Amino acid sequence: MRILYGVVGEGMGHATRSHVVLEHVLRAGHEVRVVVSGRAHRFLSERLTGYANVSIEEIHGLTLSYFGNSLDRSKSLFENLRKAPKGLRKNVKVYQRVAESGFIPELVISDFESWAALYGLNHRLPVVSIDNMQIINRARHDEDVTTGKGFDFDLARLAVKIKMPGAFHYLVTSFFFPELRKKYTTLVPPILRPEVIAAKREPGAHVLVYQTTPTNQSLVPTLNKLPYRFRVYGMGREGQEGNVTMCGFSETGFLDDLRTARAVIAGGGFSLLSEAVSLKVPLFSIPVAHQYEQELNARYLEKLGYGAWARQLELEPIQQFLERVDVYQDHLQSYPSRDNSILFACVDELIERVARGEPRPLRLDAEAPGKFPIVAGPAPEPST
Repeated sequence: MRILYGVVGEGMGHATRSHVVLEHVLRAGHEVRVVVSGRAHRFLSERLTGYANVSIEEIHGLTLSYFGNSLDRSKSLFENLRKAPKGLRKNVKVYQRVAESGFIPELVISDFESWAALYGLNHRLPVVSIDNMQIINRARHDEDVTTGKGFDFDLARLAVKIKMPGAFHYLVTSFFFPELRKKYTTLVPPILRPEVIAAKREPGAHVLVYQTTPTNQSLVPTLNKLPYRFRVYGMGREGQEGNVTMCGFSETGFLDDLRTARAVIAGGGFSLLSEAVSLKVPLFSIPVAHQYEQELNARYLEKLGYGAWARQLELEPIQQFLERVDVYQDHLQSYPSRDNSILFACVDELIERVARGEPRPLRLDAEAPGKFPIVAGPAPEPST
């Protein structure tokens, strides 16, 4: 089958997860055209060079700006508006190249990437959504998780809803599995890199800290006040400051520090949270302010007993978390260790259904932790 695959370039989590899915469909012999923005373009280009049945096009995508540990909405809006004209011209050229190349997609798969999804809708092609963001809009969340949700939640739900409307099916990756409120949706376990699946958990004495951006200058001084050893990634520099070791970027080094960590302190990004939970490493989450998807991840992390969260980096909550690491470690033992077979079975089923010309399925036959409930009477929510 000919597949157009879109990957959003903001953050590397989408790229690493899409790489896993792309290798699966490429090994199955499908012909794939990838459209991707940002750093994810180089990442996928380097890792898919061995496949003859894939080509990769770079497109313009939206970017986010941060100040400290907060999303800067004003700057993000300004920068995206400033770059929009040039970006639009670039994407139109890519659109034309796809149209004129003789590659006629039969299916679109999108990891939260609007360009490919729009292409699919304009050409009346089935679009399969694979991402973690749709959990905000397509699941029903308990009140204790959404207490005080306010404007950030409403904005996030609206943004997610309009980002990928009317998909053939939504595969939503998650380490928590609330009841679904919308049809055409399946919850699947997190997509894990092969290196993570193969990693062996060996708890050590250090605490792994991941800093999304180097702008949070209060991090190291706060950690210096705690009686633990920390290994910090993401500060943009290397060196030793008391009990804090600042590490340079290294995929293998980071994963080794993750599997051997006593605990993790990080933001609320889905990729690291899901890898930590899968490896059964307790985690303290400090979500980026104004990014409700991260806060939702953090709230469920605490609700399930896998860790704790706070809105700001403060000494006392971190101290309390580290004193309770053994409790979180015990709770994590109940989390089932899984590979990517559930997701792959769902992807294969959807490709086969499209190949047979079937209508969009209310729910899939493949086994999965979360499916839309079959109930008598009218559906409880619209299908979009």
